[in-house]
Amino acid sequence: MELLFTLLATVVALGLLVTIHEYGHFWVARRCGVKVLRFSIGFGPALYTWHDRRGTEYAIAAIPLGGYVKMLDEREEPVSADELDQAFNRKSIGQRIAIVAAGPIANFLLAIAAFWLIAVLGVTTVVPVLGPIEADTAAARAGLHENLELLAIDGQSTPSWHDVNLQLIRRLGETGVLEVEARERPDGSAQTYSVQLDSWLKGAEEPDPLTALGMTSWQPQVAPRIGQVQPEGAAASAGLQPGDLIVAVNGEPVTDWVSEVVPAIQASPQKSLQLSIERDAQQLELTLTPAAKAQNDLVVGYIGAGVDAFEWPADMVREIHHNPLMAVPVALQKTWGMTALTLDSLKKMLTGLVSAKNLSGPITIAKVAGASAKSGLESFLSFIAYLSISLGVLNLLPVPVLDGGHLVYYIAEWVRGKPLSERIQTWGLQIGLSLIVGVMLFAIYNDISRLGS
Repeated sequence: MELLFTLLATVVALGLLVTIHEYGHFWVARRCGVKVLRFSIGFGPALYTWHDRRGTEYAIAAIPLGGYVKMLDEREEPVSADELDQAFNRKSIGQRIAIVAAGPIANFLLAIAAFWLIAVLGVTTVVPVLGPIEADTAAARAGLHENLELLAIDGQSTPSWHDVNLQLIRRLGETGVLEVEARERPDGSAQTYSVQLDSWLKGAEEPDPLTALGMTSWQPQVAPRIGQVQPEGAAASAGLQPGDLIVAVNGEPVTDWVSEVVPAIQASPQKSLQLSIERDAQQLELTLTPAAKAQNDLVVGYIGAGVDAFEWPADMVREIHHNPLMAVPVALQKTWGMTALTLDSLKKMLTGLVSAKNLSGPITIAKVAGASAKSGLESFLSFIAYLSISLGVLNLLPVPVLDGGHLVYYIAEWVRGKPLSERIQTWGLQIGLSLIVGVMLFAIYNDISRLGS
């Protein structure tokens, strides 16, 4: 059932993104007088087709990893004399540029719409307050300490931990000063702390920005009562059940899940732990052997169990929402910020500041789609927005085969006064296709490597 849900979420997400992208090409092409022969969502054999009154065939194909809009074009097939004025290749350079650019622009518009809807519906988030700071770390040397609320990083407001992490990710691989504005809870005045970075997390395969700086997030005391147990995990094998309260680990009393139980588990991969638990007013002794998994270049223990639900104090929870008018600049700012972050990350990946291992393919996209859909509408809309921006940026890269490559050809034609030679365009397409296939194979390899670990 979980696999089916993940597949459904993936199909919905990719289907929406592809449809919007291709509809951008389609809509502008129609308004430029180009005859559209086929509008396909997906590749491969058509599962369902229909036609409109203008003769355009619409198709839903079997492989939902893309799509295309096929237009009348003399370069692809003979065109009758009475339809020459509807051929794509007969349109002006400006019209062709508009048609090609419309797909990526549609993706950015989708992201803006998703961020706008999130802003209007509102989100509930945890206030970003620091927990204990690890000694002799960049955060500790800067003077940051427990109970500080993070207000801004590098001048950008950080009302949630999500915003904090986004601002930190922007600085991956860099050397310099990270400016952190924070205040003492509950009503202290704002102060600025300067955190020194030196090739910070350069080339890290799974960067954890908060931990790398020595920061932790403030957590309420959480009773170590088991809430969920995975059927085939180490917890289930040991006999743990939902509702069990862990009272001691290896004879040491415990009262908090986050600060006491989790560290003990993570420090004991494939090592036996003696648990004392309370179940139905009775005390039981169990032997638990955590499994091992890779995390941030370390091997840690995990048991396949989660803590029972708990509530945050009211003053640590923040409601963020905007009226429909004020939500517009918020959506525009978020879309611009994520676009800039995506481009910066690509540049850092090419220069080695960010590991290429962070490149993700369809398997990771499917996992994130399923997880975000389970987390609620806000998470799924955010995923749609981020993926739509990534698709828009990717398609505008000046690589033949992609929309950006076609734009380069048309701009070159505008500058030269005539198109590039067929030989040059063919070479470009072959190089571009090889590059895209290579990147896709590498991304899939990364996905499989993550599954293996």
